Formats: sequence, C-alpha cells, structure tokens
Amino acid sequence: MNNTDYNIYEFPECESIVISGDIHGDFNLLVNKMCVQYRMENTLMIVAGDCGFGFQNKGYYENIVKRNAKRMNVANNWILFVRGNHDNPAYFDGKTFRHKRFIAIPDYSIVKACGHTLLCIGGAISIDRSYRLNAWEQLQRKCHKSSQDLSKGIYERNYYWPKEKPVFNVELLKRIMVEQIIDTVITHTSPSFCELQNKNGLYRWANDDTQLTVDVQQERNTMDSIYHMLKENQNITHWCYGHFHQSWHSNIDGILFKMLDIMEFYEIR
Repeated sequence: MNNTDYNIYEFPECESIVISGDIHGDFNLLVNKMCVQYRMENTLMIVAGDCGFGFQNKGYYENIVKRNAKRMNVANNWILFVRGNHDNPAYFDGKTFRHKRFIAIPDYSIVKACGHTLLCIGGAISIDRSYRLNAWEQLQRKCHKSSQDLSKGIYERNYYWPKEKPVFNVELLKRIMVEQIIDTVITHTSPSFCELQNKNGLYRWANDDTQLTVDVQQERNTMDSIYHMLKENQNITHWCYGHFHQSWHSNIDGILFKMLDIMEFYEIR
C-alpha cells in the first residue's frame, strides 16, 4: 500500500451502525453484549480503538474468531476494529486480522453502511507508557529473557508499541476528500477542543516521563489538523472516539462529538 491508498469496506446488508468505546481485550464480552444481551442483528459494530491486540500471542485472537463465528453468523453481525494506543499496529493492515465477521482495519479506512460514509483513523499516546515498559522489562527478567527476545517477530506479545500516535496523512486525506463524501468520523483520541481536557492524570504520569506532555499535545494537535482539513469541504455530522474512559457529548460547529466510555455503545442514525 502506498501513501495514497486506502481501504473501503462496504456492508450492504447492514441495518444499523453501532460504535463502541475501548474494549481492552474483552472480545468475548463484546460479542455477548452485542448478540445475547442486546440481541443485535444485521448490525455493524466499530470499536473506536484500544481493542487489545498484541497483549496475547497471535493464535489467541484467531481462537476468539473461532469461538464466536457461529453466534455472529446467526445474528448476521460484523465488528471492525480501529487502532488504539493499547494495540499492536501490525494487526491493523487490513490483512493480518481479516475474517468474515471480524476485521482490524488500517488508519484512513472508509466504511460504507446504512447510507453513511465513515472515516476511521486510529492512534493515540499512552500516558501509562513508562509503567507498561517497566512492567514488560520486569516480566522478561522474571522469565529470564533478554531484550533480543522482543524482536523475534512483529506479532510477538508485548505491553507497548512505539508507533502508537495518530498520523496526519495530508496527501491521503486530500484524495479521500475528493473521492468520498464523509458524514461520520471514528477516531481513538479527539481534537483538543473536545473532552477530556483535565490533565491531572497526565501530570501524574509525566513525573516519570518527561516527554509525555509534549507528545500528548502533539497528538491533540494532529487531531486538530485532521478536523480543520475535514471541515473545509466535508459535511461531518458525527465524530465518535474513546480513549479517555469517560462518557461525554457536545454539538460543536454542527458536529455531534461523542466520547465513549469503556464498552459504551452509541448508534449512528
């Protein structure tokens, strides 16, 4: 895939679109809530990042598919996963984890369903990255493994992946805006004018990570750049995101911004 290629996913049988907040590895719970608790059918679920890919070995995620395929097939449901900061980016190439009912999609993917055109862009900064790096190093020492063991393969389980931030791909976004009429944006983090803006938790983590506040500010600036570019000629009505583990919504400049808590669902109508 070159710098101006993007994936398009179409769901002509879909009758409803539901966005989920972070799931942090609770794949089975997500399917259960979708198919059993809420009895959704003919529904496309999009997880707005922090899915949990990479904390287990690759085979673990294939077993998730096998365990839940029948239930998803009977209900005629689909789940798309957007990249979060608590995800190994290697899974989100549109090929590595691609099944009939479950797909981890690349950044800048276009999704078409129920008359909507959605743009999906993942990534964020982990404010707990110093803790996760230290925890992984301690685990390696406990298991008597060296640092070289970490580089055996891109799908090896880990606690942290450095290429986690959102990327402002100007040329790709320009092409998408020419070719698509986007009405909904799904991201993991948000523009700077959206909640969460309280930085108390961030400052606590920054005591052990001197670059953290700079990187987080750059992350939000990146999202601002994406927002301003989309606002130029796209009629965006909804923008959903997760990341902050809280629930909030507000209409800003004609766009309903919706922050989703962990495993919170929101239907795009």
